[in-house]
Formats: sequence, structure tokens, C-alpha cells
Amino acid sequence: MKIGDKVRFLNDVGGGIVTAFQSTQIALVTGDDGFEVPMPVNELVVVTTDEYNVAKPQKAPAGTANAALQPPLHPVVDDDDPVITFKPRPLERRGGDVANVQLAFVPTRLDQFSTAPLDVFLVNDSNYSLRFVLLAHDDDRCRLLHDGEAEANTKVWLERLSHEDLSRWARLTLQGLMVKSSKDFVPMPPLNVGLRVDGARFFRRHAFGPSPYFTTDALLLDAVTDGRPVRSVFVEPAELHDAITAHPAAAAKVAADALPPRTQAAKSSDAKSSDAGGPLEVDLHADALLPTLSGLSARDILDYQLKVFRETLDAHLRRRGTKIVFIHGKGEGVLRAALVKTLKSHYRSCRWQDASFQEYGYGATLVTIV
Repeated sequence: MKIGDKVRFLNDVGGGIVTAFQSTQIALVTGDDGFEVPMPVNELVVVTTDEYNVAKPQKAPAGTANAALQPPLHPVVDDDDPVITFKPRPLERRGGDVANVQLAFVPTRLDQFSTAPLDVFLVNDSNYSLRFVLLAHDDDRCRLLHDGEAEANTKVWLERLSHEDLSRWARLTLQGLMVKSSKDFVPMPPLNVGLRVDGARFFRRHAFGPSPYFTTDALLLDAVTDGRPVRSVFVEPAELHDAITAHPAAAAKVAADALPPRTQAAKSSDAKSSDAGGPLEVDLHADALLPTLSGLSARDILDYQLKVFRETLDAHLRRRGTKIVFIHGKGEGVLRAALVKTLKSHYRSCRWQDASFQEYGYGATLVTIV
């Protein structure tokens, strides 16, 4: 019982407010008439108590179990408040007005890169926003994989793929427009880039490497480099059938048209040398064999060069006396050492030596079929 409590008399009619205590056993109760009446405490019953004298529970410190039970505090929102529509301008960087667009494949677990799912991103490394459409091809039809907008200097997560799903990403087309919505800009031609996704590369650890866009290793597939779309060669099954069944001269022309310019020149040189009785020439420089080196590691390039070397020898093994000059360049000698090792282990019936220094310098090897 405290001062301010409203009480009623237990053995009499009436009651009032406790205004003071004469002792621990006697309380002074003021009734409605304003007079104080001394009453024993044990003959009073508290009806209501003054909130001022009630001990309030202390708030539990943040992070304790009791704090988790407290309802979250929400800011009061007035329906009449204006809606904030401000959007900051995209960040631009110096030299970023040249388009660079890539597809990135990031393993969810790098220690299990050959089996773990892959997160696929579209990387827009430029000051332009890219409004894009990504299509997958299946024979003469295509299907929409993704569409949207990749803002300037950002990457957009597209989906998570399993290695089994890579087959439906084998042939892609990226179409899009490069624009700036917040300022005037120099227009760029619309993008229409064909891409080829080689599923075998995803099972090679060295195909995944560091990049400025991710904290872990990723496989990057270039779509646009320094404003120029990357050219990928697609061979339609119908075109391949026609080339095989056509007249040999016509088939050779179709094959030559599909090669990069430097390879076409090398093949023309080979045919001329062969007709004149001289040695055949095969240029093993990477840029002569491949339409693009983007996304390829040094090991990928070396494997492909050795593949061309073996296929050339296999095609002429029955033609004794044939001489073939393989142009590999001087460099660090890695490719030449790999050629010699292959000759010693798989082509012991062939003789080899350095080609003519006057014609090729130190960068060619002459192989004779015996």
C-alpha cells in the first residue's frame, strides 16, 4: 500500500485516497468530503493504484533472449509524404565509353569445378547501359534465354547451370543496344553477336582464371572487345553435308572461306608450293589457326596447335617423300619442343630438321615422310 492508492474500508462503508501514514500500521485516508480518517492498514483494501508508484519492467539489453521477443519498431509513415523518385547517375570511369561485354561462368565450388553448378553472369564493362536479349539456337530455331538491362559497369546474374545444361548453351546469340539514359551519348551500332560455348573447356581447371570482376576464378567468354563484336564461326549441319558431298574443288573453297584470312593465305601458299614440287607449308601460329584467342589459355592454344600438327602428318603418312614445313616461330621454343617430342614418340618413321634459314629463319621445322 502506497500514498495515492485508492482504498475502501473492509469493515465499514466508504473509502478514499491514502494521503499519509501515521505509522506502519495506521494510514490516513481522505474521503470524498475532504476529511482525513485514520484507519488500520489491515482494515483497508486497495481498489486501484497510482501508476506513478508502480515499478515498470526494465528493457532487456540488445542481443538477449528477451530483446528478441520485443516487437520491431517501425517508422511512422505518413501517406501524404512525397514518393522519392531520385535515382543517382550510373558511375562512369575514364576510358569506359568503349563497349566490352562478356559472359562469365563462375563455379559455385572451385574445388569441384568439373561437377559443381555454374553461376552465369553478363558483364557490362562500359559506361553504356546494355539492353540485351540472349538467345539459344537449336538447328534453324532459337529460344529466348534471358532479356533485360545491364547498367553501366555492372554484372547481371542470369542463372545457375549444371554441366548437363551446358549443351543447350552451345550456340548463343547476344543482341542489344548500348545507351545512356541520363545524358547525351555517341550512338553505337546494335549488337548481334554469335557465341560458341565449348562444353569441354569446363572440365579443364586452367580454363578458369582470375578476373577483375570476381573474387574467385571464372571462365570468361568475350562477346564485344573494345567496341568490336567477337566473331564466332558456326557450321550448319546442312552446309557441312553439302560441302562433303560437293565436288572436291567446291568443298575446298567452302572450307577455305570458313578460315581466318591468315590461314587462307597459308593454305594458298601450301597449294602453290605443292604444285611447284616444293614442300608443303603449315603455319602453326595461333592467330593463323583460330578466329579468336579470347578466353583461351596458353595450354588450350598449344593443344590445338599439336592437334593440327598430328592431323597434317596423319593425312600424308602414306605419301613417302613428302616434305612439310611447320612454321612455329622462334618464341621460347615451347611449341618446337612439343613438336619434336610428338615426332619421337608417335612418328619415328619421319625425319625432321630445321627448315631453310634463308626462308624461315629459326622459326620452322622441316618434316620428311619416309
